Amino acid sequence: MARNLEKLNEQYTAKSHGTSLRGGGPGGHRGAKGKPKNAGKTIKRILSYVGEYKILLLFVLVAMIFSTVTSLIGSYMLAPIITRITLEIKPDAEFSLSAMERVADKIISKIVGSDGTVTEYIIIALAILLTIYLIGVASTYIQSRLMLAVSQNSVEKIRNDLFSKLQKLPVSYFDSRPTGEIMSRFTNDVDNIDVMLNNSLVSVFSGAVTLIGTLTFMLTTNWILTLVTVAFVPLFTKLAGLIGKASSKYYGSQQAALGAVNGYIEETVNGQKVIKVFNHEKDCNEEFELLNGQLRERQFKAQFYGGIMGPIMGNTSQISYGVTVGVGGILMVLTGFTPGALTVFAGYSRHFSMPINNISMQMSTVFAALAGAERVFNVLDSKSEYDEETGKEKPEIKGNVELKDVDFGYVEGKRVLHGISLYANVGQKIAFVGSTGAGKTTITNLLNRFYDTENGTITIDGVPIRDYDKDFLRENIAMVLQDTHLFTGSVRENIRYGRLDATDDEIVEAAKIAGAHSFIMRLENGYDTVIEGDGANLSQGQRQLLNIARAAVSKAPILVLDEATSSVDTRTERHIEHGMDRIMKNRTTFVIAHRLSTVRNADAIMVLEQGKIIERGNHDDLIAQKGTYYKLYTGAIELD
Repeated sequence: MARNLEKLNEQYTAKSHGTSLRGGGPGGHRGAKGKPKNAGKTIKRILSYVGEYKILLLFVLVAMIFSTVTSLIGSYMLAPIITRITLEIKPDAEFSLSAMERVADKIISKIVGSDGTVTEYIIIALAILLTIYLIGVASTYIQSRLMLAVSQNSVEKIRNDLFSKLQKLPVSYFDSRPTGEIMSRFTNDVDNIDVMLNNSLVSVFSGAVTLIGTLTFMLTTNWILTLVTVAFVPLFTKLAGLIGKASSKYYGSQQAALGAVNGYIEETVNGQKVIKVFNHEKDCNEEFELLNGQLRERQFKAQFYGGIMGPIMGNTSQISYGVTVGVGGILMVLTGFTPGALTVFAGYSRHFSMPINNISMQMSTVFAALAGAERVFNVLDSKSEYDEETGKEKPEIKGNVELKDVDFGYVEGKRVLHGISLYANVGQKIAFVGSTGAGKTTITNLLNRFYDTENGTITIDGVPIRDYDKDFLRENIAMVLQDTHLFTGSVRENIRYGRLDATDDEIVEAAKIAGAHSFIMRLENGYDTVIEGDGANLSQGQRQLLNIARAAVSKAPILVLDEATSSVDTRTERHIEHGMDRIMKNRTTFVIAHRLSTVRNADAIMVLEQGKIIERGNHDDLIAQKGTYYKLYTGAIELD
C-alpha cells in the first residue's frame, strides 16, 4: 500500500534539499530559507568580489545611462514632428510648447534652415531619431557585454574560493552534511548569484534609472499630467505586492513538491533492482502518482498567479493611460498643450509602471540569490582544518605510536571511546576487532587527526600529534580504506595519487608490491588505461589492489588498513592479503578486520566493545583466554 502523501512529501522534499531526516550529525543544519538573514552583510561580501572590476562597472553604469536616456530622448523626438504636421494642417492653431519640445524643434529647424519644407523637417527629425536609437542599441550591447564579463569573473572567483575552502575543511564537516547539500552550494546557490549579477541587478538599476528619467521627462513636459500618472503608483505597487505575495507562496510550495518528485525518482532509479526483486512496481507507481498529482496542483496555482501579473498590471496601466489622455485632451483645449507633447506623454505614462513592475518582480530573484550567497559565505567562513605552519623542523618519523587514556565523542556528551591506551613499535602490526560501532575506525580517525581527542594523548615517536603540522602528519600515514575511491584518469595517475612526485618506475614497483601489476598489464592500455566512473570498468578486487598500490607508493612509515578485504570474495581476499603483507613490511600497521582470519599474524589484537578495549594480546594468547575473541573466532558469537 502506498505511503501517506504528507509523509512522502516530507521525506523526499527533505532528501532533495539535502536535509537529514535524522537531524544530521554535529554541525548539521536544515534546508535553508528563501530569504537572507543579513542582507546588508551579504551584499557587502558580494560587492567585495564585484568591486575588483570597478572600471568595468563604471562603463556599465555609463552605458546603462546612455541606453536609458537615448530611449527617452528618442521617444521625445516624436513630439516636434507631430506638432509640426498639425501646424501644417491647421496653420492658425496656437500651441504652448514645452521646454523640451522647444529645444528639439530648435535643433531640427537649425539643421533644416529657414526655407526648409515640412517634408525636409520630418526627414531630418527621423534621421536624428534613428541616430539616437542606434546609440542606444550600441550602449545596451556594451552594457550587456561588460556586465556579463563582471558577473562571470566574479562567479568564477567565488567558485574557486569555495572549492579551495572545501579542501581546507575538516572531515567532520563532510561527515555531518549530506553530499547533495554541499554540491548545491556550487550549483543552485552560485548559479542564483550569477543570475542576480548578470540579469536582476542590471534590471533593478536600469529600472531605477528609467523610472527617474521618465519622471524627469514627464515633469518637463507637463507637471499636471505627471501628478495624474503618479497618483496611480500606489495602486500599481499594491496590486504587484498582493499578486507577488500569493505567487511567491505558491511558487515555494511548487518547488517543494518538485523536490519531492525529483527525490522519489532518484531513489527509485537507484533502487530498481530492489524494487523488482520484491515486486513493488505497482506500489511505486501509486506513490509517484500521489506526488505527481500534488505537483500538478501546486504548479497550477503558482503558474496561474504568475500568469495573471502581466494582464492585471497591463489593464491597470490602460486605466492610467486613458485617464492621462483624457486630462491631456482637456489641457489641449484650455492651455494650448501640443498634440505632439500629449502623444509623447501618453507613451511615457503607459511605460511609467513598467520599471516598477520589473523591479518588484526581480526582488524575489535578488532575495533568493542573497540567501544562496549567504549559504556560500557560511561555508567560506567555516573553520578550516589546517593549522598555521609551526615553523618547527620536521623530523623523520619512524613509526612508534602510543595512545594514552584517549576519550572521544563525535557529539558532545556522548563518548565513543573510553580510556583507550595502546602502543605500537616500529614495524609492528596491531589489529582491532569488534562489533560495528565499537570504535575501531574512530581510533584511526584520531590518528590522522580527522578529529581531535577530548582527553588523553596520541604520540608518534614521543611527539604529540598536535605538534605536527597536519599535512606533514598525513604524509607519514598511508591508508587503505574499505570503500575504495578512484578518480577519473589513468591507472598510473590514480596510483601516483599516493605520492605526486613518484616516478613511473616507482609506480610499477608499487603495483608489483600490491600484486596489481599483472592485471594492469592485461588492461587494454596497461597503466594508461582510463578509469571510468570510480572504477566501474574494474572489479572490486582490482579497485582495492590499486588502492593498496596507492598506499605502497606513498612510502609512509605508518599504515592503516580499514577492513580492506571485507567486500571481496575469499580468493580475491587472499590475493589482496599478499599485497598488503608486502606493503606492511617494515611499517607500523593498524588493521581493522571484519574477518578474523586476516589478523592471526598480528603482533597484538585489541578487542573493542562499546568504545573500550576489553581484551588484548596475540592470537594464541586470546584463544587461550577463551573470552570474547575466542567466541568470535570459533563462531560462538558473531561480528555484526
